[in-house]
Order: sequence, then structure tokens, then C-alpha cells
Amino acid sequence: MKLIHWLVTAPIALVLVVFAVSNRAEVTVTLWPLPFELQTRLFLVVLVALFVGFLIGGFVVWIGSLRRRREARQQARRIEMLEHEMAGLRAGNTALPPAHG
Repeated sequence: MKLIHWLVTAPIALVLVVFAVSNRAEVTVTLWPLPFELQTRLFLVVLVALFVGFLIGGFVVWIGSLRRRREARQQARRIEMLEHEMAGLRAGNTALPPAHG
């Protein structure tokens, strides 16, 4: 497993290093309409933008998984209630448990 990790990580790290070395030019970053201006290296601007995009994407996926987990818990409770109802019917008990909403 460590070999697979390094086979993926090493080329990505190499590409990032080559990218950083190749793009060392100074650029001015402005955030219009704010009166803010920043002089920095081009590779930093690109890598920070990629990192921020990665974080935002991870946050969106996390929010979506919360909804799916909540739905799964609701479905599990419903299945448990229906299994309890089936067990009662199999035992000849016609009285159904109260419905949970």
C-alpha cells in the first residue's frame, strides 16, 4: 500500500516543484473593488487558488454527505419499525405498534 502511495505522491510532488520553479515571475494581485494589492510569485497565486478550490470542494461534499447520512438514519429507523411490525404479525399479534413520525 505504501508503494502505491509513493507512486502517486512522488509524481504529483515533482510536477508541483517543476511548476513552482518555472513560474517564479512577480505578479500583482488585486481584489477589485477593494483597494488591496499584493505583489507575489505567480506559482503561489496558482497553488493557493487550487488549494482554496480543493477546500471548497471538500466542504461541499461534506455537506452533501451529512444529508445522505440523515436520510440513511431515517430509513434505518423506518426499517426497524417495519421489522418490529412484521415480527408482531408473524407471532399472531394483530395489535400494531404506534407509528413514529
